[in-house]
Amino acid sequence: MILRPYERTIFKRYLLPQRGEGFIFVAAAFSFTAVMLGVAALVIVMSVMNGVRSDLFDKIVGLNGHAVVQGFGGRIDDWQDVLKQARATPGVVSATPLIEQPLLGTYSGRVEGILVRGMTVPDIRKNETLNGKVLQGSLNSLTSGSGNVAIGSELARNLGATVGSNLTIINPAGRSTPFGTVPREISYRVSAIFEIGVYDFDKAYVVMPMEDAQLLLLTGDQVQMIEVKTTNPDKVGEILQPLAEKVAAKAVVSDWRSMNASLFEALSIERVAMFVILSLIILVASFNIISSLIMLVRAKTRDMAILRTMGAPRDSVMRIFMAIGLSIGIAGTIAGMVVGFSLLYFRQGVLRGVEFLTGQPLWDPSIRFLTELPSKPDPVEITAIVIMVIVFSFLATLYPAYKAANTDPVQVLRYE
Repeated sequence: MILRPYERTIFKRYLLPQRGEGFIFVAAAFSFTAVMLGVAALVIVMSVMNGVRSDLFDKIVGLNGHAVVQGFGGRIDDWQDVLKQARATPGVVSATPLIEQPLLGTYSGRVEGILVRGMTVPDIRKNETLNGKVLQGSLNSLTSGSGNVAIGSELARNLGATVGSNLTIINPAGRSTPFGTVPREISYRVSAIFEIGVYDFDKAYVVMPMEDAQLLLLTGDQVQMIEVKTTNPDKVGEILQPLAEKVAAKAVVSDWRSMNASLFEALSIERVAMFVILSLIILVASFNIISSLIMLVRAKTRDMAILRTMGAPRDSVMRIFMAIGLSIGIAGTIAGMVVGFSLLYFRQGVLRGVEFLTGQPLWDPSIRFLTELPSKPDPVEITAIVIMVIVFSFLATLYPAYKAANTDPVQVLRYE
């Protein structure tokens, strides 16, 4: 908003507290603080919500793919042909044969439920989710017939296992004997410990070469599913439609939406709800701006009357008070952005400090899925927040500015 030189002078004089106007200044300070806290809360919450969704998507979809081709009965016999068809489908980036089976793992007298994941050796080494997540050992030691496996960090912690420990995996569906089914037990050497960052994965996953998994489960040359990654996760259904038609007689194609529908839908609903709720803080701050401007108008009624008698037009008076209200909103927005991004940058330290003071765990990985509090600011959302605050601040100035501009000099100065 462009102000004339005399309007800028009056604007600066009214924006700073004068003698006997302390209450007006306090009201304006509360307005500024409310805007700052509202903006900071919106920036922090929306960035954290985006970070949670992004991390979950990257880690869950990164490990499980954008879709899986799963055979009826949990088995794909001619999986090599299906694998070729998947890789030949336009829009498919990669296709990986997999075996996943919940079993039991035991070490040093401790027993934990595990999820055995069998992958080909090249797929293990080039998996983006596993690479760079190894805390101890190396994935290069996982070769066919070596008896080596990689386990999640939480599973290692629960079992007390380290690199070099011998983990015994129990398959209850073992071989049939005249005396009944005998569980199959095979000992494997832990050669790597990884931490993906998703608690449910880190507490259960045991990664091993495909051939070792087939031997453990007695499946022969079969796989349970083929993991598929595409060029566009949002159009995975459209991309894989031709493949789904080709394998309809022996397998079904499930994408990441159907496999994690409830989780991502809940996150989307919570994200919208939090934005609406926290926007009410900005609305309350706008009412504070209205009240502080109304008090300022009442305190400066005589000044406005004199200004009008000197020839100042109504729009000049309106601009002065609108500029005051907008300056409070803009200053609060800038301060809120600084506070919000500062807290996001130091979020782990702030989280640990609050946990220390309260004595309560605020980010339990077993409940939150993720091991750390994520953050991912969205420039579009940040821009929308800034525009919303400025619009609310502008609307809040209209009524007080209109009342100030319509001050009747005759009525005000009649008894002066």
